[in-house]
Order: sequence, then C-alpha cells, then structure tokens
Amino acid sequence: MSQINVRNLSNENEDGAPDIVGVSTFSATSYFVPPKGTTAQRPQNPQDGDLRFNTDTASLEYFRGDTLNWSQIEMTSPDLNGGARGLIGGGTAPGANTIEYITISTLGDTTDFGDLTTSRRTLQGCGSRTRGLFGGGYATSDVIDYVTYSILGNAIDFGNLTSARFHISSCSSQTRGIWAGGEPGISDTIDYVTISSTGNAADFGNLPAARAYGSGLASSVRGLFAGGTPTLNNGIDYITIATTGDAADFGDLTTTKGAATGGGNSTRGLWFGGVTPSATNNIEYVTIATLGNAADFGDLTVARSYTSVCDAPTRCVIGGGTGDTDVIDYVDPTSTGNAIDFGNMTTDRDYAAGISNAHGGL
Repeated sequence: MSQINVRNLSNENEDGAPDIVGVSTFSATSYFVPPKGTTAQRPQNPQDGDLRFNTDTASLEYFRGDTLNWSQIEMTSPDLNGGARGLIGGGTAPGANTIEYITISTLGDTTDFGDLTTSRRTLQGCGSRTRGLFGGGYATSDVIDYVTYSILGNAIDFGNLTSARFHISSCSSQTRGIWAGGEPGISDTIDYVTISSTGNAADFGNLPAARAYGSGLASSVRGLFAGGTPTLNNGIDYITIATTGDAADFGDLTTTKGAATGGGNSTRGLWFGGVTPSATNNIEYVTIATLGNAADFGDLTVARSYTSVCDAPTRCVIGGGTGDTDVIDYVDPTSTGNAIDFGNMTTDRDYAAGISNAHGGL
C-alpha cells in the first residue's frame, strides 16, 4: 500500500489543493481542514458530495444535487431537558409577540421562551431538528423569523416570503420550510426556503385552487394542505417537498371546514378542530404515504379553531384556539381516541403558530 506523509499540500498558486485520485482513507489522528467560506461564496458548479464549512451557519455542509441543494451536517437529538421541545409563537393580544415552550413528553403549563421580531397573528411555523421558523401573519406580513430550539431567547430575522400574507398553511422537512395560500386576495402561491440558511423564500409552485384558512402537515417526503376558504371546502392536496411544482389532489376531509390545524408523525397526518362554520372538536386523520379520504380519529376536549400544534412521533400537543383559550390537549397519533388534558398556556390566545423539533417531517 502506498503512503504519502505531507503536512501541507497546495497547488502552484497556493490557493487550493490539487486533485488526489484514488485515495480512500485518511488515517491521521489529528484533523483535516475542509474548504470554508460564506453562503454567498459557495462554488458556482458544485458536484454531488462536495463538502465545506459554512462560516455563516458555523457548520459543515454538503451538496446533495441540483434538486436538494446544500444541506447542513447535524449531530442532533430532539431531546432537550428530557424530551422533544414544542414552541408556540404569536397570536392575539396579550401574546402577540410571545414565544412559549413545552416539553412534549411531559405534562404541564408553557414557559416563556422569548419574543418574535414583530407582533402578529395568523402566522404559521415550520422547522428542522435544530431551527424553528415563523412566517407571515396579520397585519399582512412577509416576515420570516427563526429561533434555535435549544437556546431560549428572541427570534432573529431570516428573510421574507415572496408576498406578504396571512391565514396561510405551512409544513416542512428537515431541509425545507414551505408556506402555501393565504390572504389578502386568496392566494394559490406556494413558497419555500432552505431552513439551514437565511434568505428570502422562492417560488415552489401553486395549489390547485386559491385558499386561505387551510392547514398543513408533512412526512419527510410529502406535504399536505387541507380545507379552507373562500368557500369552506374539504379538499386535501399534496406536494413532494424535495421537488418543486404544483400540488395535486390527495383526497377529502370527513367534513367541509376551514381554520383547522394540522399535525402528526411521519406516518399519520391529523387535523384538529376548525370551523364548519361553527367551531368543532373533531379530529381526523390520513395515512400520508397513500392517497385517500380522511377518517375519524376522536375529539378535542373543547371545540375550537385556530389552534397551535406541536408534534413528536407519539404525541401531538394542541394549544389555545378560538375564544382566546389557554387549554392544551394531547393525543397519541399512533392510535385513535379523544384528546386528554396536558396543561395551560401562560396567556389565552388563538391565531398562534406551533412548531417542534420532532415533527413528522423530520
């Protein structure tokens, strides 16, 4: 076996290293230094598998191809202080800019996390295992904020949606955050961002029909959007998150409704509450990997809409809702049955957004 022992290797201009062909292992006991630079300094024509250190995000990243783009390499666990963490942000006053958190695997009341960059309601959230995003909201905002789940504190500016809107739907995978539909004007727009970076959203495609007051959820492969206005409907649409393009028909909800809230795990998608046109306590579910209509799951402890949902593989926690309630319920998405009391929020609120570091899209 050939062996080369060199401390420094560079080309004739000392601005990079020559190609080394056929090397399969590096057995040094110290370290090697990968290329590094800002997000803007990423190579113009990267190859699949290219590795670099991004100085903006302080993390290693690698290129996954033209469709998936750059992804951050993370060594993470959803367990923070004993379990996955759920955040609830924004909503009606007095919680209009407040972010609260819970440990999803426990029971109890919410605790203060920090504040959004601007006070707003009817926003929607998404995120990865390490970072949570809040986008849009009323009054007619295009703001996207982000937080790091493990660090208590105020949100930081991420970028902007392609247009200012509220009453939108959202979903995400570990890599991408998606927002769809909304008002004003009842939109069919779908936007997306790369969660590990910062910057403005880009166009993903369109919903089959314009809608507001819809609700989204996801597995790591598919995003689903259901219900909404301008006329209350029961349609469910889906997208493939890693691609771009228009949404397609998935099936139908059990009832015609708007302002429900989506959640679940990687297998099952659940929708909680909503208006039909009065507030309902209905919970329904689908199997995300298939196509078809929703089935009855059980009931919330109280009828409400505009709730906030924080998910983990075996627990969905539903907080707040119509009438500015502080009630928090939970269900196990792997079974069926009625919701059980979890605790209370620090303030009564509805129109808030729920996110977690263990949701079904991860």
